[in-house]
Amino acid sequence: MESTGWWLRAIFSKSIFRRGLKYSVSVGAILIAINHGDAILQGDLSLNRLVKMALTLLVPFFVSAFSSISAMEDAASRETREGNTPVT
Repeated sequence: MESTGWWLRAIFSKSIFRRGLKYSVSVGAILIAINHGDAILQGDLSLNRLVKMALTLLVPFFVSAFSSISAMEDAASRETREGNTPVT
């Protein structure tokens, strides 16, 4: 289950991707407001700052995606130990 291909397929699965987007928008907006709010209010939106803001949105997306995948792996491992068919 730990192959790169499996992780990429999992990240782009509908449920994990949508959950990641939701967290990215909500948590990312808060982080952008905290980290760049003063610059936004002053109109200082250089290309460098916009790139940083875009990267800020990626952090909650990947945290959500990786935690979802880890939970799936834990559930599959637990199912395997108990002798049931793994959930994938």
